[in-house]
Amino acid sequence: MLHAISRDIAWHYRIIPFDRNNKEIHFYTDRSTDLSELENELAILFDEHIILKIASSAQIEEWLNKHYFGEKQSEGNEAVKNLVFNADFLDNLIYEAKQLKSSDIHIETYENRCRVRVRIDGMMVERYVLKREDYPALINKIKIMSNLDIAEKRLPQDGRIHYRRNQDQFDIRVSVLPTLHGEKVVLRLLNNNATNIQLDKLGMSPEDYENYLHGVKKPNGILLISGPTGSGKTTTLYATLKHLNKTTNNILTIEDPIEYTLEGINQVQLKENIGLSFGAALRTFLRQDPDIIMVGEIRDPDTANMAIRAALTGHLVLSTIHTNSAWGTVSRLIDMGIPNFLIANTLNTSVAQRLVRTLCPNCKREEELTADLYPRQFKPYFTVHRHAVAVGCASCYFTGFKGRKAVYEIIPMDQGLVDEIKKGNMRVDEQLKERKIKTLGENAFELFAAGETTIEEIYPLLFNY
Repeated sequence: MLHAISRDIAWHYRIIPFDRNNKEIHFYTDRSTDLSELENELAILFDEHIILKIASSAQIEEWLNKHYFGEKQSEGNEAVKNLVFNADFLDNLIYEAKQLKSSDIHIETYENRCRVRVRIDGMMVERYVLKREDYPALINKIKIMSNLDIAEKRLPQDGRIHYRRNQDQFDIRVSVLPTLHGEKVVLRLLNNNATNIQLDKLGMSPEDYENYLHGVKKPNGILLISGPTGSGKTTTLYATLKHLNKTTNNILTIEDPIEYTLEGINQVQLKENIGLSFGAALRTFLRQDPDIIMVGEIRDPDTANMAIRAALTGHLVLSTIHTNSAWGTVSRLIDMGIPNFLIANTLNTSVAQRLVRTLCPNCKREEELTADLYPRQFKPYFTVHRHAVAVGCASCYFTGFKGRKAVYEIIPMDQGLVDEIKKGNMRVDEQLKERKIKTLGENAFELFAAGETTIEEIYPLLFNY
């Protein structure tokens, strides 16, 4: 909805769109007089019926600065400027991002302006716009806090900040990248508290949860979780480690970075610059009498071979890998040079997962579902007559979404699938259907049918890979 009007119009009329249906556009405004005149003028401008709702001037000012900043030069600029020159701006920015449950803060500069965006539920939301002359001081402060070289502006740099405020403390991974108009900084907020991560609360269906536990309970073999960056793989791994964390188990992990700290588990931070790679750590792990090993990611043949070796010698290995589907894990390991018979003898469970944004309960709206909304040539798994659509409100930062849910595809290996791997047969769709293994698309479609997300949000998952 925010893109329905330009910044100039938003500032000129002091309006914020929040809903649109049946040839009507709904706006918030702080004008208390001449509302009918404003309605008529906007009706002519947009050629639609206009509904106005009164909001406070302070609220309108906040929304305008948040969502329509950059082209309007007004007292709003001065408000942002004052924030920047406040010594607590960076501290407040990080604290605000944490309260919003943001995963990243992006601080970036362009020819005429600089901006701060945060990633909430996987979506970038612009929060502040800064003047270029204020930008260097902010970047230097970040570099000093993360022990980086403030004089180096030509090469990328990586650092780390340990943030403390009140009862909150967590680590922040800092990445500085030189760009055309200056340095872009990304702050990755790492949640060190794993208290609330529970395996049975991740959103798996009862069947998927049972299949996953079957693999976790095995004394050896490899359990692999696949998916793109930011799909929740690490959270699933930590929930699994918490489930396995007993005094009778010796658990070792090699991670980059260590996102959560778990009491009773020996966690090692990857340091490739001194030779402490995934493969090197795994070689040492095998001399540490482990029961369970967690490798942050299998990204090269050396790590894959060491993981296979660990599984063959009686250890349970947990790790992640980048593929599009659960069965695609087999092809990826073959590409890394692992023989088919070794994969068949060690892979006990393959998992694919994605995160899907869920609709904001405060503003989502239900509509009739027409066939043209589905992707071309897509055949629905079952009939859906009505569906929920995203609208947008102040509660969800006008995105229409609030929170995310994990969608899984879990394949427990059995003798039939093991035989197919040994034969090199990568086409096992029929075998998976016989075993009632639900795909990512099927699980995502069920979430859509329940009115928890939109068809656009699950588009990428509705196709067979």
